[in-house]
Amino acid sequence: MIITKSEFLLRTQLDQQTLEVWIEEEWLSPEQGGAEPLFSEADLARAGLIRDLQGDLGVNREGVGVILSLVDQIHSLRWALANRIGGKTDG
Repeated sequence: MIITKSEFLLRTQLDQQTLEVWIEEEWLSPEQGGAEPLFSEADLARAGLIRDLQGDLGVNREGVGVILSLVDQIHSLRWALANRIGGKTDG
């Protein structure tokens, strides 16, 4: 499901400035839908993770960047492994 920026802000309870910082830091990478960015369910989940890291766990800005990079690497490796195993054929 794709949602607009205003819906994203409402559902995540973020303010405009925080969202702009997170996009600038490349913690979120919304699709460009004309004049307004569009967000996915994955973006919503990622925003929740960022909030948990900064709020509940007290991770600083640099730490959030490192953690998100590691999460992305794990996701990429899992995808590659799944495709390698799933795409493997006998013969």
